[in-house]
Amino acid sequence: MIYSIRDLRLSFPDLAHKPLFGAAPRVEVLKGISFDVPRGDVLGIVGGSGSGKSTLGRTMLRLLEPDAGQIVFDGRDISHLSETDLRPLRRRFQMIFQDPMSSLNPRLTVGRIIAGPVALHGFDDVWDRVRQALDNVGLPQSFASRYPHELSGGQRQRVGIARSIAVEPDFILADEIVSGLDVSSQAQVLNLLERLVADLGLTLGFVSHDLSVVRRLCSHVLVLHHGEVVENAANKQVFEAPEAEYTQSLLDAIPLPDPKQIWF
Repeated sequence: MIYSIRDLRLSFPDLAHKPLFGAAPRVEVLKGISFDVPRGDVLGIVGGSGSGKSTLGRTMLRLLEPDAGQIVFDGRDISHLSETDLRPLRRRFQMIFQDPMSSLNPRLTVGRIIAGPVALHGFDDVWDRVRQALDNVGLPQSFASRYPHELSGGQRQRVGIARSIAVEPDFILADEIVSGLDVSSQAQVLNLLERLVADLGLTLGFVSHDLSVVRRLCSHVLVLHHGEVVENAANKQVFEAPEAEYTQSLLDAIPLPDPKQIWF
């Protein structure tokens, strides 16, 4: 297993209800979550707004520290490691963010955006890796001299993907990365992810509220509702024979085209 999560719990202070004196009450966001991620799997993490899916992803990468429970990454418990102890592991789990415009430094060229993490993690062949990463995501090497504002949304998302794969991670978390793209760009990014998983042997966590996208891309699906796992099963079972009523409600909400509707 690349990940084993056991009884994971996380809470945040409820500042809206903080008393004048004393600490704010805490709101539990992750409520005893347990699951495994086999190496090479593509795990879909789905749920409605506020279900805790993005928080779970960030906690898996130790961008957030859990209150309780266990996060085991490739056999090592990283639940409460210090940042110093985490630093050598950071290369091995990477994240692609939802909004590439806010996650890419507008003052840096694409080449420098990709090169930064490569150099930070101690690789010598920095620019060779930059060129290879651009090639892997289907962008011309001439894009290394461009700035994020000169790219389309789909191209910026490819840069985010290139930055993550350039350091040869074992696990990548993609957080709602196609939600802001048009249908054509979504399809291109999904095709790219499928190819990279196959070619590079990646394990992928794919956070999304769009079940139609998850159905196409993911081999396994984790459904969250109010911070709890209500479904944890293979793709086929979740979409053809869901066990949880909440999962069925999500499936029922998938928009379907009306065959009687004709567009001219």
